[in-house]
Amino acid sequence: MTMQPVISAKGLDLTFQTGDGPVHALKDISLDINKGDFVSFIGPSGCGKTTFLRVMADLEQPTAGQITVNGISPAAARRARSYGYVFQAAGLYPWRTIGGNIRLPLEIMGYSRADQDARVARVLELVELAGFEKKYPWQLSGGMQQRASIARALAFDADLLLMDEPFGALDEIVRDHLNEQLLKLWDRTNKTICFVTHSIPEAVYLSTKIVVMSPRPGRITDVINSPLPRNRPLEIRDTPEFLEIAHRVREGLRAGHAYDA
Repeated sequence: MTMQPVISAKGLDLTFQTGDGPVHALKDISLDINKGDFVSFIGPSGCGKTTFLRVMADLEQPTAGQITVNGISPAAARRARSYGYVFQAAGLYPWRTIGGNIRLPLEIMGYSRADQDARVARVLELVELAGFEKKYPWQLSGGMQQRASIARALAFDADLLLMDEPFGALDEIVRDHLNEQLLKLWDRTNKTICFVTHSIPEAVYLSTKIVVMSPRPGRITDVINSPLPRNRPLEIRDTPEFLEIAHRVREGLRAGHAYDA
C-alpha cells in the first residue's frame, strides 16, 4: 500500500493583485512530499519559494489548483496543528525568557503546566540549549536564538516542519554547525522538513530532495532526488557525488532563467 504524501500540490497557481497590476507568483506547481523527506526549495529571489511554503501553512491562498497537507486542506491542517513554522528571523519576544518563548504556543494551546515543562525541557535538549531556559534572547548569539526558534516550532510535536531560510542571516561557520545539528535533529525525530534556501551547498547537504524553481512566475524546473547517504559529515561536501548534485542544481537554476520574458 502506498503511503499518502504529507504535502500534495497539483497545478497550483497564485496571483497577487497589487496596485501595479497582477503579480504571478506561482505557476502550475505540482509536487508530492512524502513522510520523512527533507525537501529544500532553491531559486532566485522572488521565485515563489517562500510563497509556496506560506501556501502549505495556510498563510496564502492559491488562486488555482489544489494542495493538501496530511490529506486535508492547509486550513484544516493549521487547525489540527500539523506543522511548526520557523521564520527567517528568530522572532523571539525580548521580554520573555527562552523557556517562556518556547512555552508560548503551548500556553495558547492550553497544555497543562506540567506538560509544558516536560516539552520545553525535551526540545531544549533536542536543539542543544539545555540550561538556557532562564536566559533572555539578547543574552544568546544569533545562532542560539535561531535554535530556540526551532525548539518553539518543535514544542507541540508536529510531524511537519516548515523552515523559511532560518540560517540565511548567519555567518558561514555558524551556519555549517546548525546545518549539522538540523540533520541530526531530523534523523532523531524523523520529521518531514520543507526548507527554503538561497544556498546551493546548504540545499545539497541537507536534502533528500531538492526542488529547483525559476524566476517569477515561480515554476519547478527540476526535482533532484539525492543519492547521498542519510549520515552526512560536513566533509561529504568535497566528494564527487556532492559536487555532481550541486552542478545539476546550478544547471537547473540557469535553465530556469530561460523562462524569463
